[in-house]
Amino acid sequence: MKQICIILAVLLLLCLAPMPYGYFQFVRLLATIAFAVMAFRYYRQRIMWLVYAFGTLTLLFQPFYKIALGRTIWNIVDVVVAIGLIALFIYEWRRAKGEPQYRIESPPVNPVYSLHEPEKIVFNKEGRLDWDVLMYVASEDNKELTDWFEKNPEVLEGWGKMIGCQVIYLPLLTKGLTDKEVIQYRAPYLKGDVLEITAIGNDYMLQFLDNPADRGKLKQGFIRTDCIRSGGHGEIKALNSFYPLESTGEKLTDQLHRIGKQINGEREDFLYRLQRSHSDDYENDREMACKQSPSILPQLGSMISEDRRSSMRLDRSIDAEYSFNSQLGRENTDDLLEEVRERIAKLRKRGIAESILEQLIHPDNRLSRMVITNDYRILLPDYNDMEIKMEPLVKAVYLLFLNHPEGIAFKHLHDYRNELKEIYQQLRPNGLNKRALKSIEDVTDPCNNSINEKCARIRGAFVGEFDDYMARSYYIDGRRGEPKRISLPRELVEWE
Repeated sequence: MKQICIILAVLLLLCLAPMPYGYFQFVRLLATIAFAVMAFRYYRQRIMWLVYAFGTLTLLFQPFYKIALGRTIWNIVDVVVAIGLIALFIYEWRRAKGEPQYRIESPPVNPVYSLHEPEKIVFNKEGRLDWDVLMYVASEDNKELTDWFEKNPEVLEGWGKMIGCQVIYLPLLTKGLTDKEVIQYRAPYLKGDVLEITAIGNDYMLQFLDNPADRGKLKQGFIRTDCIRSGGHGEIKALNSFYPLESTGEKLTDQLHRIGKQINGEREDFLYRLQRSHSDDYENDREMACKQSPSILPQLGSMISEDRRSSMRLDRSIDAEYSFNSQLGRENTDDLLEEVRERIAKLRKRGIAESILEQLIHPDNRLSRMVITNDYRILLPDYNDMEIKMEPLVKAVYLLFLNHPEGIAFKHLHDYRNELKEIYQQLRPNGLNKRALKSIEDVTDPCNNSINEKCARIRGAFVGEFDDYMARSYYIDGRRGEPKRISLPRELVEWE
């Protein structure tokens, strides 16, 4: 590409001379192709201002619909573009030679691994990171390096945005966990109290190594989760890539630039393989990607054909039991309602990933009493008198399951139709019209997905107010093939 910049610049400058008309046509066609290729190249590198610049030049020089600017203006355009191409050539040449792209002074780095390829390290499930999280870890303290990170947090933040990752430096992260709304969400029982978080070091994640002997391999660098696997006994393992910081004299900022390019290349390779995978393997690959992070979903969506999208849509006639998504023991924000996703998004302020926050703040499992008032309001008095609001039919389904601590199997829902109708009648004293009666029939039909929609809204009502760590005791859940139930101890339920 660097040679193309120089060749194209020379051709554009020759346009200032009296050349045959065919020469101008040739230059316009060649420039259109070159600019389009450059736009695509920089799009893959996520350098968007160059994407817009070359995209504009592609439209300007295209020979199919001539833009009449006059000879003088075209000469000016040719000169300006030629100078820009020469400047781009110099920029790419310097970057290829490894000259620094940042003006911030980098500290010397202690000797570590000099390999550019990331080392694959196995962690247990607590060492899993979200797909878009890059975390700094170190088994050996390097004061010069840590001082640099703490004095230049904006560089890490800007670098993370460039490569589409949340860069986490744990000592800074714990200092930033002061948002009262976030803390209240994690620990709803707190009033004027302050949740204290113990300061942690960069070796925090190393306690989750599957093989403690691997600790010596992680001197200083970044880890990122590649994939989630099952161990020999069915336990979950996280395969993490480790990107070491080198001791070859390379500036730290240049190392960040190199690691960022490598991560982008790995991500594009994964998406390419996912796109070309056989349809039988596609769902497994997609599920793995979605479990790691919802941030990859827009990229997946852009590569799925319309036929495949149609086949992936939920068929409302399939068995409700089969489509029920158990949330026991894990959090998948993609299954929540939009307002719940917005609430959980607040946990990602200042680069805080949900999986990391879960490990840093373990609130006490203080379950609140649940009070059902005379007018069927649902109150949690021990969580600052929190009220859980639901639509009438959703609340009727919830109260039905609350009445049956043993649980209800979806395939037997039709046996509870009259009971649900009576509860719904209490919530709608003006009577039930045909539409309401039809809704009751749908929600008690085991071949209809309506019950799953109601369970999702019930779960959303609780998780929208406080963390799933405790909310799972309040909403309807269960494993496929087993009765679904509310696990909250009934001695905590009070009916007025």
